[in-house]
Amino acid sequence: MDNANNNLSIKFWAEDDRPREKLLLKGKSVLSDAELVAILIGSGSRNETAVELSKRILQHYNNDLALLGRQGVKQLTQFKGIGEAKAISIVAALELGKRRRETDAPKIQKITSANDAFLVMQPILADLLHEEFWVLYLNNANVVLYKSQISKGGMTATVVDTRIIFKQALEHNATALILFHNHPSGNLTPSDADKSITKKIKEAGKTLDILVLDHLIVTEKSFFSFADEGLL
Repeated sequence: MDNANNNLSIKFWAEDDRPREKLLLKGKSVLSDAELVAILIGSGSRNETAVELSKRILQHYNNDLALLGRQGVKQLTQFKGIGEAKAISIVAALELGKRRRETDAPKIQKITSANDAFLVMQPILADLLHEEFWVLYLNNANVVLYKSQISKGGMTATVVDTRIIFKQALEHNATALILFHNHPSGNLTPSDADKSITKKIKEAGKTLDILVLDHLIVTEKSFFSFADEGLL
C-alpha cells in the first residue's frame, strides 16, 4: 500500500485494502492481526487509519497477541486514538479468544503426568499479569474432582492459606492434590518461598492422608514440575 493511501479514510481505500471488505471477499484467514484489530476499533483518526493505529499498538507489544491480551482498558487508552469504547472492544474480543482456547483445550479427566496437569491449568494461568495459586483436587484414581483458586496476589507473590486448601479437599472427598501457581515474569525457577509453601502443604496433607502429587509453576508456554525435578 502506498503512503498516499495511509492518510485516507478506509472508505477511500481500494476494496481489497479495506479489512471488512477483504474479510467478506477473501475470508478471515487472509487478514493480518492489525487488520483484525482494525475491524474491532472501527476507525482511526484524521492522521492515522484504523489499520495503522492497530499496527502501532501491536508493535508496542512486539506483535505478541498474548501480551496484548493481558492489557486492560486503562493500558489501551494510553494510545492516542483509542478511547474507552475502542479499548473495551479489544479487551472483550481477546477475552473471547482466551475463553475459546479454554473450551478447545483437551478435556483431561485423569492426570497421568505433569504435562496432563499443565494442559488443564495453562489456559487459566498463562496470560495473567499477577500471581494466582490454584489446586486440582483428585480422587484415588487421579481423576479430577474439582479445581479452585486459593489466592490471588501481585506481580511477584501470592499468599496461600493451607487451611482453605484442605477444607476444600475434605468437602470434595479428595485424596490427592496438585498445586499450581504462575510466574508472570516467565521465569520457571522456584523461589525459596515456593519450596517452603510446597513443603508446608505436603506435611499438612500427611496428617489427613491427602497426598500432594506435584506443584507446577506455569508460564505462558511451559511449566516446572517439582515432582519431575525431585523437589517434592
